[in-house]
Amino acid sequence: MLNVTFIPRSCLPLLGVAVLAASGCSVLEPDRIDYKSAGRGVALEVPPDLSQLPGQSRYAAPGGSVTASAYQAGQAATVAAGTPTAANRIADVHFMRQDGERWLRVDRPADKLWGDVRDFWLESGFLLAVDQPSMGLMETDWAENRAKIPQDIIRQTIGKVFDSLYSTGERDKFRIRLERNPAGGTDIFVTHRGMEEVYSSARRDSTIWQPRARDPELEAEFLRRLMVRLGVSQEQSKAALAAAAAPTATPQARLVTAANGTPQVQLAEDFDRAWRRVGLALDRTGFTVEDRDRSKGIYFVRYVDPSLEKQEPGFFGKLFGRGSAPLPTQQYQVVVRSEGQSSQVSVLDRAGGAAPGADAQRIVKVLADELK
Repeated sequence: MLNVTFIPRSCLPLLGVAVLAASGCSVLEPDRIDYKSAGRGVALEVPPDLSQLPGQSRYAAPGGSVTASAYQAGQAATVAAGTPTAANRIADVHFMRQDGERWLRVDRPADKLWGDVRDFWLESGFLLAVDQPSMGLMETDWAENRAKIPQDIIRQTIGKVFDSLYSTGERDKFRIRLERNPAGGTDIFVTHRGMEEVYSSARRDSTIWQPRARDPELEAEFLRRLMVRLGVSQEQSKAALAAAAAPTATPQARLVTAANGTPQVQLAEDFDRAWRRVGLALDRTGFTVEDRDRSKGIYFVRYVDPSLEKQEPGFFGKLFGRGSAPLPTQQYQVVVRSEGQSSQVSVLDRAGGAAPGADAQRIVKVLADELK
């Protein structure tokens, strides 16, 4: 919830002077990133409605989520064993940009990169809710960027003691996907999802969490920092990011109807570009990608009907600690087919047959809106 700090009336005059004195030197550095609060084991308040979003991934990470304490123990063992770090490797990392998307291309196989990429996110202060090397997928838990809190004189004094009183009212989550590219190396994609806490009534006495727009610059900054973790110098990484900053034209996506009456997304691009963009669209819109087969152009996804409402437990359910029942999901195939420089994206059911019309229309429209 939104945090409000109450100050005794007797202190208001002094507080006013302090605020006026600090108004000219309040510092909010928008380019700073500080998710270390999660890494230090501080539990961030995440309301139940934020953890039950309809589009949220529902992976079960083998062995449970990755915690900061477990990571630190593993790091200590690694240092004791003398394992070399990524800084000793050749910087074979390339910052890529095409069609408005940015990603890293690394001339190493995914299994050689997994540990370094995993360590990078844990060192950045995140907990991993998903850690699946076989899928090439990681997903962080919801976290707060504490650097967005203004560093005024009050924050710098009282805040050091009562840090939990301050909150940005925003939470971030990142999905990281490692995928083998045709050259035998690995492409690394980072996608951001955000939530913000807003007042739900005119009286401003209650709040709700709602999605906020993704932050492509935040995605790019984490890609740049990951480059450094993989062996590129700070100067080289900043130069690579600047060189890729020029925007490029993004091919438009069109909703069309196939000859058999099924809805499709039409893309004016070849298979490689269409496959990459569809994968990023699925990541950003919160689909659960359970598997993928690039050779056949198929993403196996789970979908939650947004018209279904979460059923809250009754009195006795809450009394005995039962949470909300999970929303029912259906598995579908999102298929990418290409002919020359044109591609079509369609939706099939779990077995590869025709998907129910309403769901197919809804999923295709979500993808088309994201791909525009």
